[in-house]
Amino acid sequence: MKRYFYTSLLIFFTSLASNAQEATYYRYDTDLLSKEFHRSRRDELRKMMPEKSVAVLFAAPVRNRSGDDDYVYHQQPDFYYLTGFTEANAILILFKEEQMIEGTKTNEVLFVEDKDASREIWTGRRLGKDHVEPVLGITKGMANTEFEGMKVDFKKFDKVLHLAFPKGVVHERGEKADLSILVDQFKKKYDGDKEDAFALFEALAKLRMVKQKEELTLMRKAIGITCEAEKEVMRALEPKQYEYQVQAILEYEFKAHGSEYVGFPSICGGGENTCILHYETNRKQLKDKDLIVVDIGAEYHGYAADVTRTLPVNGTYSVAQKAIYNLVYKAQAEGIKMCKPNGSFWEPGKAAKKVIAAGLIELGIIKSEDEVSKYFMHGTSHHLGLDVHDVEINYDLIPGNIITVEPGIYIPEGSMCDPKWWNIGVRIEDDVLITDTGNEVLSATAPRTIEEIEALMKEVSIFNK
Repeated sequence: MKRYFYTSLLIFFTSLASNAQEATYYRYDTDLLSKEFHRSRRDELRKMMPEKSVAVLFAAPVRNRSGDDDYVYHQQPDFYYLTGFTEANAILILFKEEQMIEGTKTNEVLFVEDKDASREIWTGRRLGKDHVEPVLGITKGMANTEFEGMKVDFKKFDKVLHLAFPKGVVHERGEKADLSILVDQFKKKYDGDKEDAFALFEALAKLRMVKQKEELTLMRKAIGITCEAEKEVMRALEPKQYEYQVQAILEYEFKAHGSEYVGFPSICGGGENTCILHYETNRKQLKDKDLIVVDIGAEYHGYAADVTRTLPVNGTYSVAQKAIYNLVYKAQAEGIKMCKPNGSFWEPGKAAKKVIAAGLIELGIIKSEDEVSKYFMHGTSHHLGLDVHDVEINYDLIPGNIITVEPGIYIPEGSMCDPKWWNIGVRIEDDVLITDTGNEVLSATAPRTIEEIEALMKEVSIFNK
């Protein structure tokens, strides 16, 4: 019995030791993309690389806000897609064929900042080179200080693939291998005549445009959080609030549901600010008869949502506001119908613009279709994913694509139409997944019709108490 007990203890502690490297990295979230997912993305990219080629990707630079205060770090999306790594000053090298690197036969190397207890007490735990393989599943991890001495001749490859070098890279005094140094070291190692930046961008775009099952789970989470925020703003909205208070409510909802960041600066434009497409100031006090455009997106584990609702501050749309809102709603419905496999990326926009042009003529706001761009001046769709305006490389819709459909009408004060329309800006935006048989509106839980919105706005929010 004792022998069995001690054998069990030995097995238990051996198991703990085998998992120690991964466990001590303190990855608190349990729903991150798996290392198998990132490995599959590297494998798919490697299949698309030409023979005798190498691909080199750099982590995003650290961005300074002011003085010694940096912005919260955000990884370069392609780098994250291929690795799951979220630290700075790193290089990923992928080889088409296996190479012998420092005694290891491998087709991939990730150079990272190594462990440094004196630095980590200030800036947080680092993965370190010894955790690269067990945590990320990348077969060779090295310290970024070892990159300069890496014995690989880039001139022997037929193609050296890399994206545009990071912009605004600054060397930090005293650093031995920050991004500035790593970029300079790489430039000294490779033959510029063999570079091909577009081929790597194109290959990564083709992969990222089609969302895998694990990605869809995270996208649904980000979009669901965003819809909950839109709904809470509908309950809480009232005259005399400030735009920044609306922003505070929705971004509280983001954080309360686990979102790490906003996918983009929140747009909360009321009154005249509904007619500014990317308004971000959010300082105006809202008036009783104002509309407010709430264009927001939570980011969850790197994936961004993008949902817009236009709301009446006092809870009820005026007759003029209803006319414009219903026209945009009708245009969006026609656009969503055109979201289907093998369809064109441009068809939702064409359908929406046709509806808006006819409606504005009927309302007497314009006289001919070619005037529609005065009041609807932007595209209707963009891809969505690791970037809120995600990468795209072709214009045929295929299953796995996620695009927005977001028509709008914006009539600023002084426009050449009846003043009753002035300062009415309306945009309705939803996130649409292209499926094998049609589409799925992922953001459908946020009310869209006038009746649904006005009904929800009658409810009381905890933020009003």
